[in-house]
Amino acid sequence: MAGIHLTEAAQSYLAELLSKQDTDGIGIRVFITQPGTPYAETCIAYCKPGEEKPEDTVIALEAFRVWVDATSEPFLEDAVVDYSTDRMGGQLTIKAPNAKVPMVNDDSPLNDRINYLLQTEINPGLASHGGEIKLIDVVEGGIAVLQFGGGCQGCGMVDVTLKEGVEKTLVARIPELNGVRDVTDHSVKENAYY
Repeated sequence: MAGIHLTEAAQSYLAELLSKQDTDGIGIRVFITQPGTPYAETCIAYCKPGEEKPEDTVIALEAFRVWVDATSEPFLEDAVVDYSTDRMGGQLTIKAPNAKVPMVNDDSPLNDRINYLLQTEINPGLASHGGEIKLIDVVEGGIAVLQFGGGCQGCGMVDVTLKEGVEKTLVARIPELNGVRDVTDHSVKENAYY
């Protein structure tokens, strides 16, 4: 069974929505766009008979079926679909704590492991300054070429951050890496954080 939980309230609400459709056997499909990235969005859509995919995981609920997209499934672990009512009516909410977490391990491609560390450990620390770092490429000699963005661009502390923080963390955690290099032009000082 997929690691996604639909509360009783969500099931009732969705069952009511589905009952208003004029298609027999209609269900819902749960998927994530851009899973494992900071831009991941969890989505629910109608799934008419024939629209399901053979690799989908099926959850048979009392009133309807849920098809879970195979690629999205690991990112939907511990996800909760709920429905809550308030004065303005009600709202369907989807909480998927793992939607943005890249699924990587020691055997994953080098770029995936670097991106994972950037997203989970390095960028959260830079976010308070409105900054972020993206991986551009890994070049010969095991050098990760990084691009600083947001508040990091034009900041006088970039070199220190790059060498003391980012390089130490990445090189310590990823044995194939020998260093990092910055491609960003720090002469642009608009919106820089000091």
